[in-house]
Amino acid sequence: MMKGVLIRMTQYRAQASGAERGVLDCVLEDPEAAAQCSIHKLAELSYTSPSTVVRICRKLGFKGYRELQKSLLYELAVRSENRAEKGGQLEHTDQLSDIIDKVTYRNVASLENSRMLVEPEAVKRSVDLICACDTLLLFGMGASFLVAQDAYQKFIRVGKRCAISEDIHCQYVHARNARPADAAIIISYTGYTEEILRCAKDLRRQGAPMIAITRFEPSPLSQLADCNLYVVAMEETFRSGAMSSRIAQLNMIDILYTAYFNRSYDQSIRHFERTQISKENL
Repeated sequence: MMKGVLIRMTQYRAQASGAERGVLDCVLEDPEAAAQCSIHKLAELSYTSPSTVVRICRKLGFKGYRELQKSLLYELAVRSENRAEKGGQLEHTDQLSDIIDKVTYRNVASLENSRMLVEPEAVKRSVDLICACDTLLLFGMGASFLVAQDAYQKFIRVGKRCAISEDIHCQYVHARNARPADAAIIISYTGYTEEILRCAKDLRRQGAPMIAITRFEPSPLSQLADCNLYVVAMEETFRSGAMSSRIAQLNMIDILYTAYFNRSYDQSIRHFERTQISKENL
């Protein structure tokens, strides 16, 4: 059963057409009522047509309305009762205990929502690319670069050749020197970062396959990538830098790393033991 119906709808809404947005708003405003509607009833309530409803279902990754409806009913059944209490907006007047609860809740919620969007087949294809490549190229800016750096530190521990640079101009060079035998992990939550898109376009011209860690929404980056691994963030205007998006991206790197480790377990263990630096040797 495909998960994350409401998350998929929320993320897709910005790109939806006027008719599609009518259906999405009808569901998002009252998902409990919408889940009980037939396809014809939902089309009537949203002033659209059954074909529009079906088109949205398929764009969201479902085979049809029945599969979406079944997934929505399941999602509503397992919702946490205290979500509204701890998921309120961060305010400058919040007490320390409120900040602890809200920030923690948002990070946990981002992980839970991202889990609903993780497609095992997409992870498998990504791990296939990482296993087969000569060099794993890593790209990101700002907080996303810190996630790329975490991936670098993990994969070199198990003997995977990697290339990374904090300097964006060096990232341009890595992209232009890429080969079809290499593979790239590109991290950008929005999928619209100009510098990262420049790298992605160069990688495409060089024929290097790309894995994008980004949000579930059509974007220039998701259209360029060979594999898209979607994450969800509970971000707000009131924040100091990326928070939950970074947590969700780090979690996706952990998934990729662990899956790669398990795929090449014997070899990874040998490399891991060889690269272990004990304190006695320092």
